[in-house]
Amino acid sequence: MVCNIRMKYNISVQRCCKLVLLHKSVFYYKAKGRRSDKLLRMRMNEIAAVRVRYGFWRIHILLRREGFMDNHKRMYRVYCEEGLNLRSKRPKRNRSAAHRQPSEGNASSLNECWSMDFVCDQFYNGNRFRALTVVDNYSRKCLAIHAGKSLKGSDVVQVMEAITFGNEVLPKRVKVDNGSEFISKVLDKWAYENNVELDFSRPGKPTDNPFIESFNGSFRDECLNANWFFSLGDAQEKFDIWREDYNVFRPHSSLGDMSPNEYIEKNENSPDSLIMTGT
Repeated sequence: MVCNIRMKYNISVQRCCKLVLLHKSVFYYKAKGRRSDKLLRMRMNEIAAVRVRYGFWRIHILLRREGFMDNHKRMYRVYCEEGLNLRSKRPKRNRSAAHRQPSEGNASSLNECWSMDFVCDQFYNGNRFRALTVVDNYSRKCLAIHAGKSLKGSDVVQVMEAITFGNEVLPKRVKVDNGSEFISKVLDKWAYENNVELDFSRPGKPTDNPFIESFNGSFRDECLNANWFFSLGDAQEKFDIWREDYNVFRPHSSLGDMSPNEYIEKNENSPDSLIMTGT
């Protein structure tokens, strides 16, 4: 309208704006072009293709590490437009969850409490195998993933001796379930000789050991379900690669989006912390 009036009556912009009750800044304003999302989209798709089970927030953290300073709302818009949403089903809540027994509290230092459990999977031909997983509750660091076809109490002791470097660094307490491997005499003897308490969860109550249950969920989602296994050696090799990535690179929401190794490095000088061993 201002331009039409100027052309018809040959008057100044200021006078035209006064006539139509328009501020001059509005007339001179030029909308900026939309910033290109091409590089962000390309990198986001690359991360999602390699780390298939990472959701939006974990991808957002990785992009921030690489120097992308876009806020989370912009990144989430691009994430949705690229169709990268993970629609994982959440379990229905039971009424019994409201009556869950109170926990003893989280570990306050390294090596104060470890958790271990077994997970099952199968090879490409349908033959089944198991894996023993061990996690430090304080740092969330995975200390070991040991694969085997038939794991017994003696195998558990061998794994514990390996990750404690011949009993040089021992946990104060180890949380386990009531499986036959954990109630075996050989593991009980090892725990007694090394002054390690075996903390058994209540039968049928996996929520008594939440740290290893959470870890096993991530392990199954990001490693077991994402790979084919052809032999025990092949499975062990893939487990070691994933464990290294989990400890060194993968951001953990309960650790302030740091990896377990980064969290340990940040807190290793604390007077209440003990230096963790293993990789």
